[in-house]
Amino acid sequence: MRRLSPAGRKALLTAHLVTSLGWLGADLGLLALGVAGLRGADPEVVYPAAALLVTWLFAPLSVAVWLIGVASALLTPWGLLRWRWVLVKFALTTVMLGLVLLLLTPRVRHLGALAGAADAHLRIDLVVPPAVSTTLLLVATVLSTWKPWGRLRPPARRSVPAGRAG
Repeated sequence: MRRLSPAGRKALLTAHLVTSLGWLGADLGLLALGVAGLRGADPEVVYPAAALLVTWLFAPLSVAVWLIGVASALLTPWGLLRWRWVLVKFALTTVMLGLVLLLLTPRVRHLGALAGAADAHLRIDLVVPPAVSTTLLLVATVLSTWKPWGRLRPPARRSVPAGRAG
């Protein structure tokens, strides 16, 4: 498998950090809009703004984080299936990406279209999912920082050809 140069790895890591932090920031922005909506802010402003945020920032960043994370795993020594923490991050990000694209984005767009006519159940949907995803993004950050649990399987042993031992 092709590996990146040190400069390529740093560029990919930088892209991963920037998109991940952007995703977290967009998530916190959605959460802030959701809380503002529950606390009585103008729904004609809050919910259309949330729909714009999820459509043009949150969902695209979710895809970018996943793609860059997969590229980072495959093109650097970390690998996708070598370390438990990488596999857990990949699973978390994949589940979150699916939920963002299949559930949250359509739901928030619908909420934006309804604006002031949205019921309390829909308004809660702009608080609970971003709160959960913020927590999961923080877990992923901790995993990236601490790198717990070790390898999934031990590295392959290189055999020494006969006559060369010594």
